[in-house]
Amino acid sequence: MLIKNNSGKTDNPNSLKLSFQSINDRYTNLSETTCCLSCGGAINHAGVRPGEVCLDLGSGRGNDVIRMAEEAGENGFAYGIDLSDGMVKKARTNLIKFGVTNAEIIQSDMESLPLKDNSVDVTISNCTINHSSNKEAVWSEVFRVLKPGGRFVVSDIYATTPIADEYRNDPQAVAECWAGAVTRAEYLTMLEDTGFSNIKILEESESYDKGKAEVASFTVYGEKTPLTPKGEKIKAIRL
Repeated sequence: MLIKNNSGKTDNPNSLKLSFQSINDRYTNLSETTCCLSCGGAINHAGVRPGEVCLDLGSGRGNDVIRMAEEAGENGFAYGIDLSDGMVKKARTNLIKFGVTNAEIIQSDMESLPLKDNSVDVTISNCTINHSSNKEAVWSEVFRVLKPGGRFVVSDIYATTPIADEYRNDPQAVAECWAGAVTRAEYLTMLEDTGFSNIKILEESESYDKGKAEVASFTVYGEKTPLTPKGEKIKAIRL
């Protein structure tokens, strides 16, 4: 069976399996280091309020989950989603270490979130969604779990020009973040097509070289507004 990716082409399941293993291996190895895995400051723009339910996609060691749990307070809750064995183990250890009881780390992919519809107030993610071969599914899941009026703040990589097909399924390139990157225009169009409104670019870097591709990073904000018909085109605004 072949699986369609974001370019509309098909991926071989064996390649996807290798990519998953490379991502898992890379982040499991990094879980015990002090390496900073970041494309921007999504957490700094989340504006978590007391009592809110929060979600971090690609929660890593759990640092942002712990911060959101603290900001949400005893009447709020924070979920962390991660695929890496090592990161999940490390994050769960950190919750215990810091005595955080209003949070949970769940090992899962992003394309099928184990959360109820309309259950989350704010979703963040940092340099994670680019790994997915089905980003439309990820954003559909973010839309599904957000409450009406809920918001996302995501920092991620985009490609300044389309990534060559020869690198799309290269396990190492996928694990290093850039192989799965889509262009800036494609990224924003996905958000609009999913149905998000009030889309804003909060931060944006200069482009930089990743060896076989040129990429940049940005932090994007958007809302799930029930009054906005799904599919309505809303122009992104750079602040």
